[in-house]
Amino acid sequence: MKTLTGLLAAVLLFAFTSPKNPQTFVSHYENVLGTSMELKILASSPEESAKAETAVLQEISRLSGILSGYDPSSEFSRWVATTDKPVHISTDLYDVLSLFDQWRNRTDGALDASAEAVTRCWKEAAKKGRVPTEEELSAAVAEVRQTHWALNPVGHTATHLGTAPLMLNSFTKSYIIKHASDVALAAAKVDAIVVNIGGDLLVSGRQTEDILVSDPRADAENDVPLDRIRVSNRAVATSGNYRRGELIQGKWYSHIVDPRTGQPADNILSATVVAPSATDAGALATAFNVMRPEESEKLAESMPGVDYLILTRDGRTVESTGWKRLETEKTSKPQSADNELLISLSITLQQGFAKRPYVAVWVEDENHAPVRTISVWHGPDRYLPELKSWYLKYRDRYYTDNTFSASITSATRSAGKYSLKWDGKDDHGNAVAPGKYIVKIEAAREHGTYQLMRQEIQWDGSAQKYTLAGNAEISDATMECTQK
Repeated sequence: MKTLTGLLAAVLLFAFTSPKNPQTFVSHYENVLGTSMELKILASSPEESAKAETAVLQEISRLSGILSGYDPSSEFSRWVATTDKPVHISTDLYDVLSLFDQWRNRTDGALDASAEAVTRCWKEAAKKGRVPTEEELSAAVAEVRQTHWALNPVGHTATHLGTAPLMLNSFTKSYIIKHASDVALAAAKVDAIVVNIGGDLLVSGRQTEDILVSDPRADAENDVPLDRIRVSNRAVATSGNYRRGELIQGKWYSHIVDPRTGQPADNILSATVVAPSATDAGALATAFNVMRPEESEKLAESMPGVDYLILTRDGRTVESTGWKRLETEKTSKPQSADNELLISLSITLQQGFAKRPYVAVWVEDENHAPVRTISVWHGPDRYLPELKSWYLKYRDRYYTDNTFSASITSATRSAGKYSLKWDGKDDHGNAVAPGKYIVKIEAAREHGTYQLMRQEIQWDGSAQKYTLAGNAEISDATMECTQK
């Protein structure tokens, strides 16, 4: 009898203490490492999700204070200011410097912290409306060829050598993502976490994530992706020449440079890498923009678990033998429209890590009937009704449409800067009739303000451009009707 009573008590105790079914909690931040961040946390309660989110933010802040080359007070910046002097440095800085040594060797110099010398050379020339001279490029490449530091594993010291400007770009963001994910999983009872900073992401825990690979030839947030993949416990990184660079005398030059030659890397439009290691994915994505595809293939084959998709300047795709296994059903390219509306908007940036407001962008006809949801950005579903106008008309579609939930891997863009497109079709894919339409941009920030922007457009194939007045949440927005 006692055994039965004890067993019953144990069953009741389990029933009342067993964890709830986990939910996915989504948050978006701006001003994180110079770009945007999306967090997806699978947890049984909002409280555990909040613990994990706090841990992520704290770890990013800690590592940024060590590794940033843009913050003069960071440990890296203070170390760079020294010369020919062994300095005891933190484990994180030592590890990252050591990784740069390894990747410089692995890529035959395609990855180098002193690529900043070449980058600055191009930026200075661009300010003068010209490309760098041969003498200027030769001087920059000579700096790259210097020995930049010496590491001592016994004393855990680094000695800064040479005069080349240094910047810990390439895979450092991925290094931070990995550490932030690990800290979050240790700090809270969560099942999984997806940390996506500027298009580089890591999926950790019991989660399989759908990921859209941005097409560099059509890279608006809602453009049809180049591909769609599904991964679990893997890192994904994308690097490309299409969002950052210099426009000189009408020609675009990539911000990614070959430090060995001083020339921008212009043969590759985009490289996406999937790897077990976040730093490997980040390093390879950048290196594959600089290296020839056959060199990239050889390097990837030497690293177990690495897959990639490379898009060349002439439109050719080069992929690993295992890439097809990652693909889900491909999104078919819609029939090309003759006209399109390009919407560019900037989120008003706040100091520090700031949550992005909820934003909905959609089209109505002149009678205010809904025509097309262009995009909707959100976090916890309970706050969606704050997007009053959009939610009233689209709540049913949102709850049955999973296109809002996939992660996006892309080249990094600046914090708060977004572009969207409307192809002149309704929610069912049918072309709309010429006439007057109203484009609405609605923004609502948790513990912030509510804003609604409206712009009437004439959809008739003519070229038009509109500039909307900014507000507390959207600092500026433009709309441009163009013919393809």
